Amino acid sequence: MNKNWRLLVLLACSFLYAFASADTTSATNPLCKSASDTTKLNEKSYVLIGGIKQWITIKGDSCANPVVLFVHGGPGNPTSLFSEDLYKEWEHEFTIVQWDQRGAGKTFEANQKSSEITPEDLANTELSLALIATDGIEVADYLHTTLKKNKIIITAASWGSAVGIKMISKRPDLFYFYVGVSQLVNYETNLLTSYQLALNIAQQNHDQNALEFLQSAGAPPWKNPRNFGKLRKITRAYEAKVNDQTLSMKTSAEYQTEAAQLAYGFGEDFSFMKFLGMDGDGMAQTIALDKTDLDFKIPVHLIQGKEDLLTSPDVTEKYLSAIKSPGKSYVLVEKSGHDLSARIFNAQITILRAGVKHIAKH
Repeated sequence: MNKNWRLLVLLACSFLYAFASADTTSATNPLCKSASDTTKLNEKSYVLIGGIKQWITIKGDSCANPVVLFVHGGPGNPTSLFSEDLYKEWEHEFTIVQWDQRGAGKTFEANQKSSEITPEDLANTELSLALIATDGIEVADYLHTTLKKNKIIITAASWGSAVGIKMISKRPDLFYFYVGVSQLVNYETNLLTSYQLALNIAQQNHDQNALEFLQSAGAPPWKNPRNFGKLRKITRAYEAKVNDQTLSMKTSAEYQTEAAQLAYGFGEDFSFMKFLGMDGDGMAQTIALDKTDLDFKIPVHLIQGKEDLLTSPDVTEKYLSAIKSPGKSYVLVEKSGHDLSARIFNAQITILRAGVKHIAKH
C-alpha cells in the first residue's frame, strides 16, 4: 500500500478513529445452548483475549457442526479478509472461526495507531510467537465455552502453522486434530532452502534481474529485512507460472471501510517488521519446530504445494517423518506454490472431512 495514500486516508478518517469503537463479547454469553443445538451462527465481534480486544468471526449453519479455527499466516494477513466469500460453502458442514491475531487486521485497528511504524513502536509493542500462541489457546478456550464444544479442529497456514504447532503442543486437549498448510518448520532452514531453489531456477532461466539480487545478497542468514521481501517477490513470480488454478477472493464487508483498509496495511507492515526484526532478530528467528516440537498427542496432517519455494516440500516432509503422532499424513499438491490455490483449498476441505469422519467412528 502506498505510504502517502495511507497518510491522506488517515487524515480524512481522523474523526472516525477518534470515536470508533466496537462491542466486546465475553464468554459469559454463549452463542450455542448445547453441542447439538442447531442455531445458525453469524457472529462478528471483538473478544477480550490476552488482555486486549481481538477480532473473531464465527459463522456456520448449525451449532451442531464441528468447529474449525483458522490460524492465519503473514504474519499480518488474516484469512477473515476473504472468509465471507471464500469459505461460505464450508459453513454448511463446519462452524468457521476466523481470528485476527495480535498486531493484524481488525485487532490492529482496535489496539494500535494506523500511522507510520516507528522504531519506538517496534520496541515498545510486544509481539512474539509464544505470545500469539498463548492468545490462540485463549481463543480456543473461548470457543469451547461459547459454542459448547469439548474439542475443536485447528487448521493453520504459513506463519500461522508455527503458531498452530505451538498451540497443539501446549494444549492438545483442546483439539481433535491439526491441519497445516505450507508448514513453516525452521525459519533458517526454510529460508536457506528457498534461496537455493530460487537461485537454481534463476540460473536455469537466465533471469538476470533475479540473479543480480541473489548473488549480491549472498546466501542467508541475513540481517537486512528487505532481503526476505525481495526473495519472496522472486519466488512468488516463479510459483505463479505453475499455478493454473487460482482462487477468486472477494473482500469481506467489514474490511471495506477506509479505516479497516488503512489498519490492515499498517498492521501488515508492523507484523512483518516484528517477524523479521530490524537486525535479523525478529520472531522468525525463534522458529525451529524440528528441534522443539516433535511429540504430539493428536493427529497431524500437512498439506504442501509441490512448487512451494518458501516452505519447500523437502523440509516439510522431513519434519513430518520426524514427529510422533497418533496419526499423521502428508498431501503433496501438484501445480501449487506457497500461497493458497484452488487445489490446496480442495485438499484442505478433503482432509477436514476425513478427520471428522474418523472422529465420528471413535
